[in-house]
Amino acid sequence: MTSQLAPLPVVIPLSVAAILAGANKIVPRRVADGAAFLASASVLGICLELMRMAARQPLEYWFGGWTPRAGVALGILFSIDTFGAGLASFASLLVIAAFIFSWHYFDSVGTHFHVLMLVFLAAMCGFSLTGDLFNMFVWFELMSACAFTLCGYKVEEKGPLQGALNFAITNTIAAFVVLTGIALLYGHTGALNLAQIGRALGGDSGPLVVTAFVFIMAGFFVKAAIVPFHFWLADAHAVAPTPVCILFSGVMVELGLYAAARVYWSAMDGPLAPHRPALTGLLLTVGTMTAILGGVMCFGQRHLKRLLAYSTISHMGLMLIGFALLRPDALAGVALYVVGHGLVKAALFIGSGILLHRLATVDEFELRGRACDLYATGIIWIFAGLGLAGLPPFASFLGEAAIEESAQKAGQGWIWIVFFLSAMLTAGAVFRVGGRVFRGWGPIEDSGPEGAKKIEEGPETSGAGSREHRIPAVMFGPAAALAILALAIGLAPGVRLAAQAGANRMADAAGYQAMVLDHASLPINPPPVERAFPTSSVGRAMAAALLALALAGLSLSPYWPKKKSVFRPLKAGMAGLRQLHSGHVGDYVALLTLGVAALGAALSLLIKLGF
Repeated sequence: MTSQLAPLPVVIPLSVAAILAGANKIVPRRVADGAAFLASASVLGICLELMRMAARQPLEYWFGGWTPRAGVALGILFSIDTFGAGLASFASLLVIAAFIFSWHYFDSVGTHFHVLMLVFLAAMCGFSLTGDLFNMFVWFELMSACAFTLCGYKVEEKGPLQGALNFAITNTIAAFVVLTGIALLYGHTGALNLAQIGRALGGDSGPLVVTAFVFIMAGFFVKAAIVPFHFWLADAHAVAPTPVCILFSGVMVELGLYAAARVYWSAMDGPLAPHRPALTGLLLTVGTMTAILGGVMCFGQRHLKRLLAYSTISHMGLMLIGFALLRPDALAGVALYVVGHGLVKAALFIGSGILLHRLATVDEFELRGRACDLYATGIIWIFAGLGLAGLPPFASFLGEAAIEESAQKAGQGWIWIVFFLSAMLTAGAVFRVGGRVFRGWGPIEDSGPEGAKKIEEGPETSGAGSREHRIPAVMFGPAAALAILALAIGLAPGVRLAAQAGANRMADAAGYQAMVLDHASLPINPPPVERAFPTSSVGRAMAAALLALALAGLSLSPYWPKKKSVFRPLKAGMAGLRQLHSGHVGDYVALLTLGVAALGAALSLLIKLGF
């Protein structure tokens, strides 16, 4: 089934961006705001309609009408299923929130911000909808180019420049790694279309195919900030303007994991089927490391944007665990978790942006008790923190419970422990900030030799730091709306079934190949039966949220034993982790290279040992 709407999510933002770029000197700022908002809203509406249509039958759009002949695809394809269209819709929603929040931002750059954001949106939509491996790479690099530029917005300052360079260099190397993997597959199969690659590979799982797979996964894992490829993320988030952070943590890093899942399920599931246990074991290990390291680093931060950035790393580890199970029901859980996490994380970043606008700092210690009069912002902060902890009925809980249930069926029942620890550490850090900043709890502190160092943060808005100014509704509104939406999605009937149906479609590699290459229609499967989650999942999620609150309370109390000898090994370990995250791009490149080699060696060893 085809739809003429398919190219519009890319065409509309690129066209508006071109007009705004050409008329930069004559278009008033508010006209640019309105045009950018309307373009994003149009894209959201179109993507939602595409998602509705794709729920019955996946859509195809061959640019120029170059459809496959005799199973050979030469044209460029948009292959649209509910996951792809849903991800494009989600990206559009966050871009709208960013545009609304940025009403008081970027007073001196004309329409450049709007142009970059619209190109960013077009790239995210193109990436989510494409059915070609090389075009996936191209869209991601277009997205990355915009992200590098937006990250270094305050280019006259040392911090943003360093963060943007670290971001650009590591991710450009990742692009080279992905491109190498694509070249290997193209040389081996003569195809760039994902369906054609999958059919050409068949059951071929030789060394070249495994090597190409490792390169592609490693490259996209850099984009997804998976350990040990994550070092760039906190530096970039700490210096990027708040509206940009909404997209970075809300959807951009998730797209890296989506790319890995799309490539695996569309092209590599068949060849790697004999090695599933090895692949699952390796990805579960990496996901667990990512979740725990991100959680520990998150709890040890005092700079709010870095704290939220490390929280994102931890949650990316949880999403990778869901992908690692290589099961459709777990894939459905990951999709729900992506939405739930993205909404509450965007709300939290907006909360930090409000603090920066009103109080001119995002340092937790300096903010102690200074936001006691920001009642609404404090309520939203804690509310979003509960969503981050996966408390029922937030959408993040639906995803977490689905992944845990799938893990139980796969004989990996221990996974709930990782979710539990991650929720306790990341939500505990958010609750601690809430208590210290919005209520003034906890002692007056400064950084010690082993503590998190203060990072200077320049103002992002005109009039920042003036308590005379009220917080504009365009700042507070998006945060409230996103946090409430995270709860509403969790309560909406049929969400789990829609996610499960979408996951079943995405995991059906043979059906996908027949649809793309043979013009076959996919059978309409009966809807899956919705079942209540086990009571144990609800109990664990509530316990994690309560323990996160308890951990936050203990860390703000006089009983926090940070000077006791029992904590010395933990302090030494934290100091070592901070030294590892040095901010030097040379260190990051070396670790990235080591990580690619380690990932390939580990997978090869596991396959050779017959796991």
